[in-house]
Amino acid sequence: MADSDPLLAWRSEFPILQETTYMVSNSLGAMPRAVYDSLRAYADTWASRGVRAWGEGWWDLNVEIGNRVGAIIGAPDDTVSIHQNISLAMGVLLSCFDFSGPRNRVVIEAGIFPSVYYVLRGMLPSHVDLYTVPSGDDGLTIDTGRIVDAIDERTLLVPISHVLFRSAYILDVKAIIEKAHAVGAIVIVDGYHAGGIVPFDVSALNADFYLGGVLKWMCGGPGGVFLYAREDYLRTLQPGLTGWQAHQRPFSFEVDEMDYRDGAFRMLNGTPAIPNLHAIQPGIDIIAKVGVENIRAKSQRQTEMIIRRADAAGYQVNTPRDPAVRGGSVVVNPPHAYEVSRELIEQNFIVDFRQGAGIRISPHFYNSDEEVARTMNAIDGILAGGSWQKHAQGRTFVT
Repeated sequence: MADSDPLLAWRSEFPILQETTYMVSNSLGAMPRAVYDSLRAYADTWASRGVRAWGEGWWDLNVEIGNRVGAIIGAPDDTVSIHQNISLAMGVLLSCFDFSGPRNRVVIEAGIFPSVYYVLRGMLPSHVDLYTVPSGDDGLTIDTGRIVDAIDERTLLVPISHVLFRSAYILDVKAIIEKAHAVGAIVIVDGYHAGGIVPFDVSALNADFYLGGVLKWMCGGPGGVFLYAREDYLRTLQPGLTGWQAHQRPFSFEVDEMDYRDGAFRMLNGTPAIPNLHAIQPGIDIIAKVGVENIRAKSQRQTEMIIRRADAAGYQVNTPRDPAVRGGSVVVNPPHAYEVSRELIEQNFIVDFRQGAGIRISPHFYNSDEEVARTMNAIDGILAGGSWQKHAQGRTFVT
């Protein structure tokens, strides 16, 4: 199999693949084996160098890793910073803007990830018109034209998904950015479900801001969200949610006016989580070596396999059939989908379930065609044999 699919040569780098059929990289990418060594190096440095480690690499590590992400997404050096999660990164961005002027409209779409919505609701002043472009199918798809039409001269911000989390539907963010810029609005793209699986170039998009994470398709684990900001913003914006890493002279301990540093450091705040920065590096480096274009080609082929099998079995598919607008997941909604998903996990087929959508099946570059077939066979077997019924007595935590 590895001879016909060169990407399978990477399987040995991911321990969980030896024990499970891991089809949930849309939620949490498989951990690279090298994370053990990376975290050990962090512990050894702390143990042997102590506080000296800050001046020997820790202080600049955030932006150094940001540059490695930037090389994958087409960002210039010193334009990408790493944050703990997307809520904090979005909070940093929202704290940059004045909502008291005539531009008091924020346009979002109905497929937005709830955590982003909660931050918007929590941080936007009450007078701001937070307009949601409706979906028509519970957030599985959004008509890009309706988003474009909703952006007008009153609009200040457009926080928009690149790939919808429920269905893997890809929005035409370039068209949205072009319309927003034509009327003077600013776009914040949430590409959490795009990074590492859908190729994009933030410079070619002329993106104002692009948020994404290494948790999923980049195999970096929790605690690594990247924030790209266009270079002109990194000389002018003044985040209210800030801290000493963003200061020109952090070790002068000044308490007068904030003197912001230029570049990616401007978007940082307090002391960085160094263990996270060590843990996320191996996954980023592997994705860079494999190449997102190669990953995308394989993903389109394997997701098509899933759709064909689902159609043959008569299962509802809540993912676009057009590969050009389909991300890395296929959402299959067979009868008793929640219960089937629990039985799949019990049988070591690791998937997840989303209410109102179905079972998300997400092969990555390290998955084989045989694993795809086995997963679909398992769904058929669970329904035919009735083993799903033992999970019908109440729902527990759903990943």
